[in-house]
Amino acid sequence: MNPNSNQNPNKKPGEDNRTPLQKYLPSIVLALLLTLLINAVYSNIVSAKTKEITHTEFLTMVEEDKIHEIQFTTDRVNIITREDAEKSESARITYYTGILQNVDYTELVNTLREQNVLVSEEVIEEMSPIINILLSWVLPLAIIFVLFSYLSRSMSKHMGGMGGFGQSKAKVYMEKQTGVTFADVAGQDEAKESLVEIIDFLHNPQKYAAIGAKLPKGALLVGSPGTGKTLLAKAVAGEANVPFFSISGSDFVEMFVGVGASRVRDLFQQATKVAPAIIFIDEIDAIGRTRDSKFGGNDEREQTLNQLLAEIDGFDSSKGVVILAATNRPEILDKALLRAGRFDRRIIVDRPNLNGRYQTLRVHTRNIRLADDVDLHKIAKATAGAVGADLANLVNEAALRAVRQGRQTVNQQDLLTSFEVVIAGTEKKGTVLTDIEKRIVSYHEVGHALVAALQKHAQPVSKITIVPHTSGALGYTMQTPEEEKFLNSKAELLVELRVLLGGRAAEQLVFGAQTTGAANDIQRATDTARKMVMLYGMSDRFGLMALSQAGSEYLEGRAYVDCADSTAAQADEEVRSILNGCYEDATRILTENRALLDEVALYLLQKETITGDELMAFIRADQKQKEEKNEEEA
Repeated sequence: MNPNSNQNPNKKPGEDNRTPLQKYLPSIVLALLLTLLINAVYSNIVSAKTKEITHTEFLTMVEEDKIHEIQFTTDRVNIITREDAEKSESARITYYTGILQNVDYTELVNTLREQNVLVSEEVIEEMSPIINILLSWVLPLAIIFVLFSYLSRSMSKHMGGMGGFGQSKAKVYMEKQTGVTFADVAGQDEAKESLVEIIDFLHNPQKYAAIGAKLPKGALLVGSPGTGKTLLAKAVAGEANVPFFSISGSDFVEMFVGVGASRVRDLFQQATKVAPAIIFIDEIDAIGRTRDSKFGGNDEREQTLNQLLAEIDGFDSSKGVVILAATNRPEILDKALLRAGRFDRRIIVDRPNLNGRYQTLRVHTRNIRLADDVDLHKIAKATAGAVGADLANLVNEAALRAVRQGRQTVNQQDLLTSFEVVIAGTEKKGTVLTDIEKRIVSYHEVGHALVAALQKHAQPVSKITIVPHTSGALGYTMQTPEEEKFLNSKAELLVELRVLLGGRAAEQLVFGAQTTGAANDIQRATDTARKMVMLYGMSDRFGLMALSQAGSEYLEGRAYVDCADSTAAQADEEVRSILNGCYEDATRILTENRALLDEVALYLLQKETITGDELMAFIRADQKQKEEKNEEEA
């Protein structure tokens, strides 16, 4: 810190140490300008409604009986003519002239009264100049000053005050305020290992300085929404017990050009004063988007990014200031932001695996009263692909269900039901389906389940229901994987397509009709088949050729077609061929097991919800019956 600086060295980050004159000068200037404006407008309005006349013109009006009303004051005579008296008050003009020195006012008043002129009986004294100044200048100035001072204090919480638009919005979290450590973060062991070194450096910088090592200035946390990037950053500050400056990328962007750059400077100045410290910029893609305009630019966002790059280059990491940033769109970040010497490290905060989900569930259930039958391993296995935020929501929904049912603990059924609520919504108890609709839905869902159960490489069916849910589904078939997989073969994807199309195949086979209930199944099947052709190189026609580019890796964006129009049309034909083949396979499976399809569908109609074990009991009984029949025929 500069010893010649006039700033208070004991000043906390974000604290305003300006003098009273510096604080209130903007409000005083604004109040004065507004008072001048009000008085100018008022004077223009008054002058437009009044007109000065000479003594001669006034006496002529008296002689010609043109006066309707007259009023005497200490220094002037106010006159309203008969013509103006007939007009509205807004359009009326008041004439005035000075006091006549050589006129007998008694005779003048008598003459006016004989003409039926309204004359004030007593002379009205004009307001004293002091009172006039107080009412027209001092009082408005004081009121406007108080108003602007109040607005200034209110806006300073968000914009740094009326005179400080460029002050940073960063909030300072000390360790006792964040209350987050690595014990509160589960399922991200690899990310935590990458951040432990940063914490050790903040605690023992001399150990790294002794060998000549320098800590990376910045680390970029990359991952899907809800994986816990912000939570990890807070945990780093909590473990290091240092000030934590947290700000969102969008907070830098304002309608005023240059404000964002000013806030970046202010943020780094605050952090440097209280070093060691951590700066965390959430959603950095709001300001760090690549500068890809071929014409260049000088907009607010680009100025802010340039200032951020300059500030990162300008500070010495040995002082103990570490920059963390989070994004779920790393592909759009400017290359200058990611180069060595700025954000040196990219830490992937991925979706947790099976053990990670189990540990995350343990963290979120620490303060939840669990029943003895709760098995978090089963819940973790059923929630493949879920992120930390999903699991936290699942546990909370389970606790709310337990309270609604008047119980003191959360049981296994609460957790399973809350998982179904997250993926399918709550049950719509008021929806009444007709008998034919219930039969179609029953056969549709059993079609999915049987095609899955009668194929290899398919995920086991855990539940079938025809109870409508708020997600729009009139029923659903839930499949729970036996083990977590990170790769899918072509055979497994084809099995998935057959399962998705099994519902439509059952409708066509039994009722000879096609309904709208298969819309979501067809959409998902088409998306999978298109990826097989365009991205995975799993088509016979195109082989290993990639016809599209994947969208955002962490936002599951749609792939972009990267081929000629004629090739894209051929790819569409290939997708249709794959779907038709899988549909024919699903129809064949159900045709060969038509009796089993009817039996399970009728049972589902009666019970509305059946488990995977009940389905497998039907399948085993059917297979045993077929074996006995084959033995008899043999």
